[in-house]
This record gives sequence, structure tokens and C-alpha cells, in this order.
Amino acid sequence: MGYVKDSIFYNDAIQVMRYDYATYYLFDTFIVAEIDEGIVYTWDDHAAPIVAELSELYDQNGENLVLISNRVHSYSVKPSDWIKFFKSDYKLRGYAIVSYTRKGLIASLVEKLFMRNTFKSFESLEDAVAWAKMLTQHPEENAKDKSA
Repeated sequence: MGYVKDSIFYNDAIQVMRYDYATYYLFDTFIVAEIDEGIVYTWDDHAAPIVAELSELYDQNGENLVLISNRVHSYSVKPSDWIKFFKSDYKLRGYAIVSYTRKGLIASLVEKLFMRNTFKSFESLEDAVAWAKMLTQHPEENAKDKSA
């Protein structure tokens, strides 16, 4: 498993934000989230507050950011809460899930059903970061790679 703190990317993080339920690593054009073990991640309890804070920090609504969910712990996401995300003013250039287990890869397929953003699953953090950088450096790829 690839924790950001143990990766080559850690020193490039602009800021590390630690919450009771997760750690967020902020980079210029992407964010890596590592949700804690056993959390049931919801819009109201978790996503909405961090979205508001990140909107202020990045001074944008997220349309030029990629979110990478680095699934180093076992936790649950309420997939239907993506609808609440899409009803908010916050957008994403792309969303990636890094899963290290077969169960995790299958769970990401369920989340994909609720996605309206460019979405991709990965088995390594390195591949997800490379994809995030490509999406933000070459926005035209966004249209071609909606759900790879």
C-alpha cells in the first residue's frame, strides 16, 4: 500500500490537513485524501466541510483540481451522496480511486455509477498522480477520458 507520507510525492505537498476522520495532502493541481479506518464517509459529516475549506484555500470551485482517494484503509462511502456533491457549486476536473484490494476495486465500480466527472481507478498512487497531472496539464484529455 502506498501512503502519501511514505511516497516520493510527500515533499511536494503544499499543505497537509489532518481531521478526525482523514488526512488530506494538498498539491498545486490535485488533492490526495486518505480516509481513516472504519469511517462511513458522507457528504454532510465529511465532504461538505472539507469542500468549503478547500474552495477557500484554492480560491476556486475545484474545476481545475483532481481528487485522488488513496484507499489505504478500509472505510465506506455513501455513494448516493455524490448527488449532493453535484448539487453544490463545487466541481472537479477529475476523480481517481486508488485501491489495493479486489474488494476495493469492485467498490469503486459502484461509486463510478454516481459520477459525472472524469473518473478512473488505479492500483498505485504513482499512476493516479501521473493521471491527475496529465488531466490538469492537458484539459482536452478530460473530454476523451470520461470513465476509463
